[in-house]
Amino acid sequence: MKGTSVENAIKAVASRRAFLTGMAVAAATPARARDWSSNEPVRYPDPDVIAVEPEFGKYIQANAPLRRLHTGMLWCEGPAWNGSGNYLVWSDIASDAQMRYLPEDGHVSVMRRNMGNTNGNTFDWQGRQVSCEHGNRRVVRYELDGKMRVLADSFDGKPLNAPNDIVVHPDGGVWFTDPGYGSLSDYEGHKGKLYLKEAVYRISPDGRKITKVTDELEKPNGLCFSPDYEKLYIVDTGAAKSIRVYDVVNETKLGAGKVFTVNKGLLNAGPNHGQSDGIRCDEDGNIWSAAGWVGKGYDGVHIFNPEGKLIGHVMLPEICANVCFGGPKRNQLFMAASQSLYMMWVNTRGAHIC
Repeated sequence: MKGTSVENAIKAVASRRAFLTGMAVAAATPARARDWSSNEPVRYPDPDVIAVEPEFGKYIQANAPLRRLHTGMLWCEGPAWNGSGNYLVWSDIASDAQMRYLPEDGHVSVMRRNMGNTNGNTFDWQGRQVSCEHGNRRVVRYELDGKMRVLADSFDGKPLNAPNDIVVHPDGGVWFTDPGYGSLSDYEGHKGKLYLKEAVYRISPDGRKITKVTDELEKPNGLCFSPDYEKLYIVDTGAAKSIRVYDVVNETKLGAGKVFTVNKGLLNAGPNHGQSDGIRCDEDGNIWSAAGWVGKGYDGVHIFNPEGKLIGHVMLPEICANVCFGGPKRNQLFMAASQSLYMMWVNTRGAHIC
């Protein structure tokens, strides 16, 4: 007796998942280890850039490689592209350094040292760098005259936990998450008590008012706006291991939120392992999510379409903590991953200036 249409559909889904899992394992365990020094060429299309669904194929730049630009750091985070300066800045949190990459000659150097264990970085619409300091529990902005301004260090009379990731809105508002990871140990900041419920905040354009926009996530982490700034995506690295999406109301508040996706990747990571971290949106509304804490077949960058379906996967040999789009055309994806910085060209553009 033939199975029902529902049973056949279930079998088809299971078969596809088995195929994708096998493909992931095969891609993650090549016959010969990849040479990340770029001394040996990679056959195109790059085997570590995988179309999980056919629709991701159009975003793959088939004749471009995935490259490791720099390594030797401790814990890389917060990549941000400066369009006017034509450089990338990112954080090596545990080393308490802000790093800079110059694409014209591949030069990498320490841009700032002893800056409060900076995590997330971005640039505002005036080209000023805005950063989250784990160690000093604050959000700061580097002014064009070289001075530094503290934008936020407390809420309701209590010190912030340890600001984590940050984005800017065209109205000048600064949105940031405060899960407190930098206060959990002395490695990424200073071990200490959390005085506030983990939350997401908005700093007004004039820098005078801080508003809590939501505290319903257990550990709000990476965040990004949709291309039209009408939605805000926020990663919850608590037990939920999910990405949530909210409507942005009057450019200053959040409406009701819902689960956008739970990041299981190609290999089922299980309920307590594997997660998204930093995220960015491309011009078509796809979410490019740093991911890790599982290993081969999972760690890297996971790409979700606007409906929350996994469509693509960039395999990396390290846990990826955060990503951003950059380059003169915003068609280069930069990936801050554990001890290294990676980059690849993509056939799309980042939705925003940073």
